[in-house]
Amino acid sequence: MERSFARGAGKGLRLEHFLSGAADVERAQYEILAALQETHREFSRNVIYPYLSDLIQLFEQLQHILRGLEGIRNAAPGEVRQVDWEACRIIYERPAFDADRIAAVEELIRWALPHIQEAIEEGRTIFEFVEEHLHMEPVGIVPSYQEEGYLIVPDQRGGLLHVLQYQLSVVSGGSERYRTLRTVHLKQIPIRGVYPAPQRIKLDLIAERRELPNPATYFFATDLDFPFAQTVLPVAKRKLMRYLFTQVGRA
Repeated sequence: MERSFARGAGKGLRLEHFLSGAADVERAQYEILAALQETHREFSRNVIYPYLSDLIQLFEQLQHILRGLEGIRNAAPGEVRQVDWEACRIIYERPAFDADRIAAVEELIRWALPHIQEAIEEGRTIFEFVEEHLHMEPVGIVPSYQEEGYLIVPDQRGGLLHVLQYQLSVVSGGSERYRTLRTVHLKQIPIRGVYPAPQRIKLDLIAERRELPNPATYFFATDLDFPFAQTVLPVAKRKLMRYLFTQVGRA
């Protein structure tokens, strides 16, 4: 049975808090602190997804906006007003920018960045702790082709082993190319005191799914009783993806 793990439902902090906050900076600051407080609560429950990745992305977006504010102030030429044929140039009518609004957005961003950075560090601490206590090992002989395969990840809280199929792929974004790891949940196996033998699970997968006769398979072990979908699985996927990058790069 295939299964997807849903994204967290929390509101969290969003770029809209800043873009719409110029009209009332004090209110926007209150809403930003409230959103960050929600994130801190989730971190206190050892829940890091999607909060940590969202915060990192937002932090980078806000830094990009700060760098581009000068460009916004000197924005695109606007509509054509007339043509100076003698000087061979076009005269544009620039739109009137609201300097006060831009200044308010800048003030709000500069005020918020340290608070966001503090939350990111808290989330990274949890991530690194889980990564340190999540041990990965290959199951059986590792084939030369490792861009598809399986991962087996424990859910101590639920008393289960989750078996997922992964696929490493290349995605193009503009002029850049980067790799992503896509996973599909295949099944779950009850844990009764000890882990089932990973080699047995791999043999069952080979028998059940003929499309991968010699699959790369990775087993994760941990004693942490942390949320599976929101913490353990994202850390396992990131750990596997980093490892596969080194293997594929050497192939």
